[in-house]
Amino acid sequence: MAARNPAPSAGTSRLRWGLRVRGTVQGVGFRPWVFRLATREGLGGFVRNDSQGVWIEVEGGARAVEAFPELLRAGAPPLSRVEGVETRALDARGETLFRVAASDSQSETGTAVPSDAATCVSCLRELFDPSDRRYRYPFVNCTDCGPRYTIIRDVPYDRARTTMNFFSLCAACRKEYEDPSSRRFHAEPNACPDCGPRLEFVRAGTAPLLRADALEAAVAVLRDGRILAVKGLGGFFLAADAGREDAIRRLRERKRRPHKPFALMARDLETTRRIGMVSDAAAGALCSPAAPIVLVPAIPDSGLAASIAPALSEYGLMLPYTPLHHLLLTDGPAVLVMTSGNVSEEPIAKDNECAREKLSGIADAFLLHDREIHARSDDSVVRSIASSVQPVRRSRGFAPDPIALGFSAPPVLAVGAELKNTVCLTRGSNAFLSPHLGDLENPETFAFFEETIAKLERLLGVSPAAIAHDLHPDYGSTRWARRSHLPLLAVQHHHAHIASCLVDNGGLRPAIGVAFDGTGCGPAGDLWGGEILLADLDGFRRLGHLRPIALAGGEAAIRQPWRLAVAALADAGEPLDLLTAIDAARRNAVLRLLDKRAISPLATGAGRWFDAVAALLGLRNEITYEGQAAVELESLAGRRDGTPLPFELDSDAVGALEVDLRPTVRAIVLARKRGEESGQVAADFHETLAAVILESCRRARTETGLDAVALSGGCFQNRRLTERAASRLAADGFDVLLHRRIPPNDGGLALGQAAIAAWRLIHGGTT
Repeated sequence: MAARNPAPSAGTSRLRWGLRVRGTVQGVGFRPWVFRLATREGLGGFVRNDSQGVWIEVEGGARAVEAFPELLRAGAPPLSRVEGVETRALDARGETLFRVAASDSQSETGTAVPSDAATCVSCLRELFDPSDRRYRYPFVNCTDCGPRYTIIRDVPYDRARTTMNFFSLCAACRKEYEDPSSRRFHAEPNACPDCGPRLEFVRAGTAPLLRADALEAAVAVLRDGRILAVKGLGGFFLAADAGREDAIRRLRERKRRPHKPFALMARDLETTRRIGMVSDAAAGALCSPAAPIVLVPAIPDSGLAASIAPALSEYGLMLPYTPLHHLLLTDGPAVLVMTSGNVSEEPIAKDNECAREKLSGIADAFLLHDREIHARSDDSVVRSIASSVQPVRRSRGFAPDPIALGFSAPPVLAVGAELKNTVCLTRGSNAFLSPHLGDLENPETFAFFEETIAKLERLLGVSPAAIAHDLHPDYGSTRWARRSHLPLLAVQHHHAHIASCLVDNGGLRPAIGVAFDGTGCGPAGDLWGGEILLADLDGFRRLGHLRPIALAGGEAAIRQPWRLAVAALADAGEPLDLLTAIDAARRNAVLRLLDKRAISPLATGAGRWFDAVAALLGLRNEITYEGQAAVELESLAGRRDGTPLPFELDSDAVGALEVDLRPTVRAIVLARKRGEESGQVAADFHETLAAVILESCRRARTETGLDAVALSGGCFQNRRLTERAASRLAADGFDVLLHRRIPPNDGGLALGQAAIAAWRLIHGGTT
């Protein structure tokens, strides 16, 4: 958005213009950039932060003033995002010098809150320069890097409104902070060893250690194969030497996490290439200011503990993104397991005392600091898919960056799903998706959910006019919405998935939507999850779906995939003796449940078919974390070429397309009896679903005339399925829309809910 500039001036007369700059323009070095630019161009005036973003007044020769807006955009700092520059003519005042004015707080809030950024090259150079006054100081930062969202209490973004207000700047830091030519000008977390946060090492039975002694003791704990709790940027992490199998097994036992993979932090990019197959896209993500965890294929026999990622063929890798990380990795082991500092499914711990209480049964020692974390923010996770990077978990480094909606929306709060919850708040033409919150069935996570909603409303200056929620009546987010006393807009789960993909791709036009996930509530209360939709923000129509499978025992079938295998075999008319690992009495007991719909509801979920096939192949009969059977099935398939197994396309009772996978089940049974390699059957199953998607979309194109296909839902975290489906569709002339900035799983659902609800409020659309 940019307003038209005032009419050009003839000649060289003196002008004064006011410029309103909106976007992510606070806490990212924008005012120093404006100061340097205006001074270079010989202009007078001032720049200041306010609740709308940045306000600038420039005065000088007509040509210089008229050229200023374009120069401003062209050289904006790397962490900034300019969404709009509006200009208007003002009366000249005769100012010849340019200054940075004090921030002005107004009643309306219109600026964007910056996300946290990894340590920049300049700060890293200082960190390891013995002649620098910040040598080995664990909290070095500048306007190009460091904490932002995690320390902000309120806007405008000034030190007094952050958790750094506790620390008084020393004379040297004050000089930098007030010097517009310094890269630390109004770097709100600016500090040094004389005036800033300090480390503290705590271990039971020993006296606390401070500063350099604390770091040295922490490194000794890691080298000794022990577990260290580290206070990071957005919360605590549990660290251990990734090369020590005994340390990793001890961490699993204490954290009660038997199989779920651990993330790894490597000393540098060269080290990541020794343990993972790091593509150019993955390297770009690793080295970006967001510095997420990047999922990459693992290199076998790299010397790391075998229990880091059991039954999987990839690692989640990240690089150090704070000075403290760099120091730990430089002095200690070259690769650390760095996993969230929490118990079970609770939110990541953020306060020193809380962490010592919650994590004392896991960690052998604690590396603390005294800078308060105001907002939790777990590590983001991305995956390289189809030559691009796709978020799996959007949090630190990305949230709460604005997402353009493509239209001006009324203020809507969307409260997301039950699992992988995020919330979303709209303001103007942007949506602001919160960091990853977690699973709302946990009371501590639910409190975090409420805390995050309040923080977003305060920072964005928005009071929602309505709340969007899922159709599922038992989601904690739905129950919360119903207690809010605000107008409610219910949004169907899979419609929200497709809408999030449309917004992610900057388009509002109708598309064929393929929504493949586990289970979500359909309009009639039935369970959906393998859907072909005609969808836009205004509404959707179900064009097709997978043939439903019975969830024998309800939720128990999700925790025990062998129950789904029983249902699939029974539906296909096959005997149950393939499931040799399950006692016959248990198999038959589940078989008797299948016709009892109250306890064995039917579900079309594509995710449930991944679970069933994993059990049919003897890969996974019970799971210990969400999605385990599916990710292990993908890993089992490896890089083998696949051939589609048979399936049929029929019509359901209302004439919609129904994809019948009973022939697929029969083919898998035959393959098992022939002794075919399980990995090949897994590859064939992935190829089958890619073929299902292509044939379903062909039918949908014939019916609708559309050739745009949006792929969304948790199943499209699967690299193999996504790449094969996208490749087949593109070869057949489809315009394929994949997620690029928002996760395809339920972590992106709130964005779709918000967009649909806002559109409905404006246009009166229907579900």
